[in-house]
Amino acid sequence: MADPSTYRPKPGEIPDSPGVYRFRDEHRRVIYVGKAKSLRQRLNNYFQDLAGLHPRTRTMVTTAASVEWTVVGTEVEALQLEYTWIQEFAPRFNVKYRDDKSYPSLAVTMNEEFPRVQVMRGPKKKGVRYFGPYGQAWAIRETVDLMLRVFPVRTCSAGVFKRSAQIGRPCLLGYIGKCSAPCVGRVTPEEHRELAEEFCDFMAGHTGSYLRRLERGMQEAAEELEYERAARLRDDIDALKRAMEKNAVVLADATDADLIAVAEDELEAAVQIFHVRGGRVRGQRGWVTDKVEAVGTAELVEHALQQLYGAEEGDAATGGGSGGVPKEVLVPALPEPPGPIAQWLSERRGAQVSLRVPQRGDKRALMETVDRNAQHALVLHKTKRASDLTTRSRALEEIAEALDLDSAPLRVECFDISHLQGDDVVASMVVFEDGLARKSEYRRFQIKSFAGQDDVRAMHEVVSRRFRRYLVEKQRTGEWPDEELGGELESGPVPEPPEGDAAAPGPPGGAEPAAAAQPARGAGRDEDGRPKKFAYPPQLIVVDGGQPQVTAAQAALEELGIDDVAVCGLAKRLEEVWLPGESDPVVLPRSSEGLYLLQRVRDEAHRFAIRYQRGKRGKRLRGSPLDAVTGLGETRKKALLKHFGSVKKLRAASVEEISQVPGVGRKTAETVAAALSGAATGPAVNTATGEIVEDE
Repeated sequence: MADPSTYRPKPGEIPDSPGVYRFRDEHRRVIYVGKAKSLRQRLNNYFQDLAGLHPRTRTMVTTAASVEWTVVGTEVEALQLEYTWIQEFAPRFNVKYRDDKSYPSLAVTMNEEFPRVQVMRGPKKKGVRYFGPYGQAWAIRETVDLMLRVFPVRTCSAGVFKRSAQIGRPCLLGYIGKCSAPCVGRVTPEEHRELAEEFCDFMAGHTGSYLRRLERGMQEAAEELEYERAARLRDDIDALKRAMEKNAVVLADATDADLIAVAEDELEAAVQIFHVRGGRVRGQRGWVTDKVEAVGTAELVEHALQQLYGAEEGDAATGGGSGGVPKEVLVPALPEPPGPIAQWLSERRGAQVSLRVPQRGDKRALMETVDRNAQHALVLHKTKRASDLTTRSRALEEIAEALDLDSAPLRVECFDISHLQGDDVVASMVVFEDGLARKSEYRRFQIKSFAGQDDVRAMHEVVSRRFRRYLVEKQRTGEWPDEELGGELESGPVPEPPEGDAAAPGPPGGAEPAAAAQPARGAGRDEDGRPKKFAYPPQLIVVDGGQPQVTAAQAALEELGIDDVAVCGLAKRLEEVWLPGESDPVVLPRSSEGLYLLQRVRDEAHRFAIRYQRGKRGKRLRGSPLDAVTGLGETRKKALLKHFGSVKKLRAASVEEISQVPGVGRKTAETVAAALSGAATGPAVNTATGEIVEDE
């Protein structure tokens, strides 16, 4: 625990102007970002007597080891910079709303030749029209099923569409009239796109004119005695009205607004948002957050507005769905002062935005409904999470007690080795913080120092590489003297970047060795606090295995001079916990929450390692002799295979024949011919069936 007086800025150093400030911990991680109209007044509030601070603020300032600030010109600039840094650094003490679920939206892929209607989750894509989000995916499918009768837009996947086009027959929806079957040419691309546009217009709230047009058509058909067409139009009108009933009319037709309500207690807060477009509730979403800083309703509203509209641009009315910024944003309390956030919203929309608290009328009544939803969401969240928090805390305490640790291991890293009979040997590292998986910090390794099967040696290499990179960062920042490293760090291979579940950036595959003086991109954290690899030590290392693997991991730490990280192993056979230097394992009760957490960590490392190993093996088996030809890119590989039809025929071709392929010169042709002549010419074998197959 740090004393705030040790890093308090000297009097007169802090400017009396608008700006954004960052608190960092001893590892240079950004743990809190804030903005202020006057940096001097705001920061001085953090360095008063600790007894006068809010408990969560007191925890933040004692966790921090330094503070820095950036001066900006206006409060709007401070708001924008604060949002950018919160998204970039994810500070642990900032209010960070998290979705309690991944809300689905109805999407129309207008960026395709034949637009498709489907349910989508996750980040928005360019060229796709979104409607929602909805509470449940089945609600979207019910609405779409009703509307396909009137707007028979394609809903099938690319594979089904391609298959129907090949066989010349549409799918079932094409036969029952719920798809216009563009796959078999029943409508042109232009006609199908017009249907998709009409679908989007109707979903965007332009319903009155379309229904009136259908009613006129029904009356004209009846007058012309075309009763079948009139009946079909009547059923279409009924279907659209049933779809419209699912989105109740709550406000005037021209109303485009977002209503935001907040329910809170001392520890947590829940936010609910209703998206109203064209007077109808078109979507709903909810967030929950831990109140890790002392904030009131106005501050919670400001943070919600930042995260809700930080990635949005343009007018919500022109987007067709709930995306963009609407004309009105109705909130339970205005941020103080309201001017900068209202100006920021207007800049993102490109037009004036009204930010206000509804006082009376229909909007006030709807706000009360949103508030009831927020209160209900907070109650549900606390009911579901109470046992989860208690269980995780108990699990960490049991592990600390069983392993005789000084404190609960808040960060646990687990390592596992995977291979197939000694081939494609890889390793994984997974990270759990506070008992929860932190997938953005998962890492994977290729074993490079030897070939063959030796799990103990591989474990020693992986742990050494992981902590060698950690010491590189400590050396770079001056926290670890150079002489203590003994030059060992200069030749260590750099672990490869994550893949699959891991969210950190970087190319797949193994990385080449690099000098410690020039750490690879992504290692540690730079001066601005951006996340890099292996920057923070765990309190506990778990290895998948027994006493030999534990001994290897402990030896790797001792060789690097690290003595403040505990090590244990979890053996699969009897689920025994092994400790370094102990001849007998620690046996935790089968009902122990600590054992259950260790099993989860071990199983996750095993899953991640197997996934990487299978990917490498599959890539190797799918390899081609052309991959070994120096200077031959993917374009010319495809050109050669397309020209000759297979590697077998290419191998039999002469240099003159190869050089006739467009883009392949004689020198390249000679290189290809030489490489293929030296390649193995034995028959290819299907590893699943044992059959000999021809090269393709």
